Amino acid sequence: QVQLVESGGGFVEAGGSLRLSCAVSGGVFDNLNLAWFRQAPGKEREFVASSNRIVGGATNYAGSVKGRFIISRDRGENTVDLQMNALIPGDTAVYYCAATVRTLTLRPRTADFSSWGQGTQVTVSS
Repeated sequence: QVQLVESGGGFVEAGGSLRLSCAVSGGVFDNLNLAWFRQAPGKEREFVASSNRIVGGATNYAGSVKGRFIISRDRGENTVDLQMNALIPGDTAVYYCAATVRTLTLRPRTADFSSWGQGTQVTVSS
């Protein structure tokens, strides 16, 4: 059973940056496709970014964050991070780390993932 624990959320002004981290345990890190999702109040959980398990870790981003967010995975630390830059109030949400061994599409869905973290709140003020 894969366990995921997020950290690094908080409060930031628009234009600022935050870095989220997700510690992965209980599975073979190199076998996992890893992703970040987010859920704003009253909205469905949506895909943010993913890192493919293949060597080289191909990445994929939602259009709303492309060019501002960067996902990276550290094989030595068994973590997957999300560097968030140029934050806007629309980025306010609870951010979740997710893991799966299934092959990902270009538009990963929540149903594609079997393991989830508890979430970390990100609040961006205007």
